[in-house]
Amino acid sequence: MNEILVGKGERPVPLLAQYGNRHGLVAGASGTGKTVSLLVLAEGFSRLGVPVFMADVKGDVAGLAMAGVADDRIRQRVAEIGIEGYANEPSPVLFWDLYGKAGHPMRATVSEMGPSLLGRILELNDIQAGTLEIAFTLADDQGLLLLDVDDLRALLGFVAERRKEISAQYGLVSAQTVAAIQRALLTLDREGGGVLFGEPGLELGDLLRTDLAGRGIVSILAADQLVQRPRLYSSLLLWLLSELFENLPEVGDLDKPRLVFMFDEAHLLFDDAPPALVQRVEQVVRIIRSKGVGVYFCSQFPDDVPNVILGQIGNRIQHALRAYTPRDQKAVRAAAETFVQNPRIDVARALPQLAVGEALVSTLQEKGVPMPVERTLICPPRCRMGAITPEERAAVRARSPIGAKYDVAVNRESAYEILSRRAAPAVAASPAVSAPAAEPERKRGVLGEFLWGTKRRQGMVETMAKQAARTVGSQVGRQILRGALGGILGGTRRS
Repeated sequence: MNEILVGKGERPVPLLAQYGNRHGLVAGASGTGKTVSLLVLAEGFSRLGVPVFMADVKGDVAGLAMAGVADDRIRQRVAEIGIEGYANEPSPVLFWDLYGKAGHPMRATVSEMGPSLLGRILELNDIQAGTLEIAFTLADDQGLLLLDVDDLRALLGFVAERRKEISAQYGLVSAQTVAAIQRALLTLDREGGGVLFGEPGLELGDLLRTDLAGRGIVSILAADQLVQRPRLYSSLLLWLLSELFENLPEVGDLDKPRLVFMFDEAHLLFDDAPPALVQRVEQVVRIIRSKGVGVYFCSQFPDDVPNVILGQIGNRIQHALRAYTPRDQKAVRAAAETFVQNPRIDVARALPQLAVGEALVSTLQEKGVPMPVERTLICPPRCRMGAITPEERAAVRARSPIGAKYDVAVNRESAYEILSRRAAPAVAASPAVSAPAAEPERKRGVLGEFLWGTKRRQGMVETMAKQAARTVGSQVGRQILRGALGGILGGTRRS
């Protein structure tokens, strides 16, 4: 049957492939087995021929690339659940890394990222984000390709130089705002985030691959360093979701998803997110199902995901929640309310009592009806449960069919080169800056120093000249001011 065996409660608990695109949530406190559940789902979808994309926040998801070892504890769990044909095996894997160290570089062009997500990555305020929007519109109107950080930096310099003309046509642009964006861009580049932008950019087709045996390839993004920049991490994954949403065709309900997208540390996407961004995520999650993509969020608490998005989720795996604090107790109550009740299970009481490797599970069954919640022993994965060595990672990467495509960066003509070429004639035409004329030789001695001064002290002649200039300037200024005020006050009196 076309299903993934998640585990067993009073009966086997499957996730039906035809409802794999109805999204999912894996939640639970740290150390309760969330990662194991993600591994079971990922290799289950892979065996069904469904490609998977997931982030590796702690480094242990990479174990999918290696076969596991069945010890006594795993053999006992297999016997308890009654898994037929269980055998340790690896899944086909592609490693990705924003920084290009632990996998193929994952790049996007600045234009593809767009001003909204880029503004979130740079942590811009509303005024700065509006100025960035103007810069992108200007680039579109002038046919300037924005591929990498150099292009964006050149564009911002161009905006700063022509800000009066640009303000008249597109809206107010201030030098201070442009400078603030440039500083934010400099910080991003210094912290290594600039490597995200460039070519060759990621082609979505490479996330939809299967191997020669028809198994879905699991694309794993190394995120142990990336997650330290929460906005960069969440914006990158949101950009990927948006690209899938905008570019994949509508396919309706299929026998199995075209792609499963697993979003670990999902709370980072919604922390301090403006309402417009949450609305955008909700729109993507709601509609991307019809494009054959299932999104599976993973976080500690179910209420880390907004209610409008929780309402779109059909498959739930809830590991233990420790009810030690008021926040924990509230989360337990909230989680208990999201399940279809089973009269034999008190969900609120069971949640704090679940052992590691146990979960409360509810999935969509025939005709899309959610099953009553089951207290479930989760299946053991067939892969290694843990990290892999650098040598093992290098061996997997060496077998990759796309290494030649992404491992070498490409730098073609874009905004930086075009704007540099435009500026060159202006620099050549500008008059050369001449050195200051040498001062005439002055008489030395006490009288000469008194009249003309020295290199360190101002002389009487220069002092009197400056005083006269200030006096004349002050008189002229007062006359102008009096004339202006007289005109204003006189006009007021006449009105």
